[in-house]
This record gives sequence, C-alpha cells and structure tokens, in this order.
Amino acid sequence: MTGRLILMRHGQSYGNVERRLDTRPPGADLTDLGREQARDFALARARPPGLLAHSIANRAAQTAAEIGAQLRLSAEEFTGIHEVQAGDLENRDDDDAIAEFNAIYRRWLEGDLAVPMPGGESASDVLDRYVPVVTELRLRYLDDHAWTDDIIVVSHGAAIRLVAATLAGVESSFVLDHHLANAESVVLSPITDGRWSCVQWGALSPPFYPEPDAHPVEDALQPVDPMG
Repeated sequence: MTGRLILMRHGQSYGNVERRLDTRPPGADLTDLGREQARDFALARARPPGLLAHSIANRAAQTAAEIGAQLRLSAEEFTGIHEVQAGDLENRDDDDAIAEFNAIYRRWLEGDLAVPMPGGESASDVLDRYVPVVTELRLRYLDDHAWTDDIIVVSHGAAIRLVAATLAGVESSFVLDHHLANAESVVLSPITDGRWSCVQWGALSPPFYPEPDAHPVEDALQPVDPMG
C-alpha cells in the first residue's frame, strides 16, 4: 500500500483572526490556538508521516515545527507551495476586497485559469509553481512501492483547494462551498497514470457531491477568515 499526500492548512494565524488577506510570505505568525491546533493534528496521527514539508510562510513553518516536535520529526521547507498571491488586495480586510478575491477564485474553479488577482497571480501561476512540487514528491516517494508512509505538506487554504480540485477532479461547486478550517486537510491518494484520488476533504469522505446552491462569495463575507 502506497502512502498518501496530506495537504494540511496551517494553524490559526493572527492574519486569520484579523480577517486579512494575508498571502505574501513571510506573513503573520501563529496564535497560541494555532500552535495548539498543530499539536492536536500531530497527536491524532495513527503513525508519523515519512516526510513533513511546509511552505516558506511563517505560519506554515511554525505549524510544521509544532507537528515535528510532537512526532520527533524534522520538517523541510519547499518553495512554490505558498498561498495564492492576492496582489493589490494584500492585507485588506474589507468586504469589497474579500468579495473580489472570492469572485476571481470562483472563476478559477469554473475554468477561467488565466484571470489574475488584481496585481497578483492567476490560477495558472499558482498551479505552475505548486504542482511541480507535488509531482516531485510523488515521483521521489509515493510512486516507490517500498514507500508506505504518508507525506504531510503544511500549506494554505486557497492554494490547497485549487490544487486538489485540479489534480483529483473534485467538482467546483463542492470546492467553493467547502472551505478548510485551520489545521484541516485534503488527502490525495496516487492512482494509475499519474492521476490522484481525493479520499478526504476536511471531515468529509467521497463521494463529493456538487452543491446545487453554493454561494461562495456571500459565504466568504461571514465573520470568519477568508483564506480557508
């Protein structure tokens, strides 16, 4: 049995508490609750992963450090797996900015990969830097029949949802309506011909049914952090 790729959203950060579009590394630190969430994630593992990776952002590195301390495992930093770059919307917390971010994000998941965030990245930009890291991890570890451990990648909510939907073909309305809370994860299992199967999305297991009445932009304006 091969291992799985666990794309974990970092623990709660101060940017999340402040409801900011905090995307540019190094970004905000973890809160005390965020560190506790990371430790709880580690303690819930049935067995330690074979590899623990994280993005270049402070909140991801700190999450991985807390996990590593619990599991007695060193963490490795990987470039390319940081959050969607919000550009001109960076650090804003007003409803207009959050609505614009989520409206563009919705267009991405509906297939318009070339449209950029204002002054920021397009979906194609994100996938072009993120997917090669996932592919490298798969080729180096998960496609080796002798490798049976999971790989935990501590990353970021919007990037994880986009990449997982693209790699595993998860229906867009489901993705739009199912944000990831801090320290939740999407689990991908490698299958034949370089493809992936999504075997867990947060607390949910497949099948991942389309949402008939999803309102992602409106939902993002609720009093929660917008980056999940």
